Formats: sequence, C-alpha cells, structure tokens
Amino acid sequence: MTTVKCPGCGKTLLYSTANPFRPFCSQRCRLIDLGAWAGETHQIPGERIDPDHIDQYKDKH
Repeated sequence: MTTVKCPGCGKTLLYSTANPFRPFCSQRCRLIDLGAWAGETHQIPGERIDPDHIDQYKDKH
C-alpha cells in the first residue's frame, strides 16, 4: 500500500479506498481544506478577470 501525508495535518496514512476522506486523514481535515478554498485562503495563481469584461477575455483565449 502507498502511504501519503494528509495535506491538512501532515499525519501519515495509507492511501486506500477504505478511507472515504483520502487524501485527507479525516472529515475534519477535508472540511478545513474546503473552507480554505471557500474563504480564498487557497488560490490558484493567475491573473484576475474583471467580471465586466469577461466576454473580452473569452475572445482572446
């Protein structure tokens, strides 16, 4: 079996289908991570898009 570290707390665990929260160790760590994305603490780098000009952005890409 493969072992991984929980992205939330760093605990080492087996990466297994028996763990419904994988890659997290628990529902708590999973929900903390989800909250960080919802609160924009976690972000994917990139340029911000002005919602008023979204159509212009679509035309360029």
